Amino acid sequence: MSRRILITGGAGFIGSHLADRLLADGNEVIAIDNLATGHTRNIEHLAGNTNFRFIHHNVTEFIYIEGHLDVVLHLASLPSPVDYLKLPIPTLKVGAHGTHKALGLARAKNARFMLA
Repeated sequence: MSRRILITGGAGFIGSHLADRLLADGNEVIAIDNLATGHTRNIEHLAGNTNFRFIHHNVTEFIYIEGHLDVVLHLASLPSPVDYLKLPIPTLKVGAHGTHKALGLARAKNARFMLA
């Protein structure tokens, strides 16, 4: 069964590898990332895949996705204590506001939600 899945933090190390796996399983994947610590090089090999879409967006802002979603996987986060010290306020915002926005999207789309 093919699903339409949104991954926040989709250009990060874990998010990009998860996108690879989900696409290999026949799903449609939308990756959102503001590229604060994620990198387009992690997903550039997916550029020609018609089942993959990348949106450069900060999840602390309202998230709009056209159409249905089956699953929202919220992986957006600064990945290390070094980043936490350099960017303490953005770290707090992605954890609080980003989760709130991603949950709101999942609720609006009647999608399953996972926070990691």
